[in-house]
Amino acid sequence: QVQLVESGGGLVQAGGSLSLSCAASRRIFRVNRMGWYRQIPEKERELVAHSVGGAAPNYADSVKGRFTISRDSAKNTVYLQMNSLKPEDTAVYYCKIDGVFSLPEGLTYLEVWGQGTLVTVSS
Repeated sequence: QVQLVESGGGLVQAGGSLSLSCAASRRIFRVNRMGWYRQIPEKERELVAHSVGGAAPNYADSVKGRFTISRDSAKNTVYLQMNSLKPEDTAVYYCKIDGVFSLPEGLTYLEVWGQGTLVTVSS
């Protein structure tokens, strides 16, 4: 019904920056919650940044001051700007949107995950 297509991952040197995008395939009528998570092999997926409704975003302590979550409503896209990257930021990054999407059958509440994008930070 709805796909979240992520892009922007890749290889970067420590200290560098990357900007991840998460574009919804359908118009987002209302975002209840948006978030970015990351996962490394054999570890649980961890929350990196999220925003509930129109409230100020919250960030994991490990990324506070370096990462910024944002949204472009007109483009139905959520972003994660990552600065001052460290090798320990290496992971697959996933976006998630909980909200109301405009589908052919009408407005529908869904909780949707992106497919993941790999970020590798070299030392």
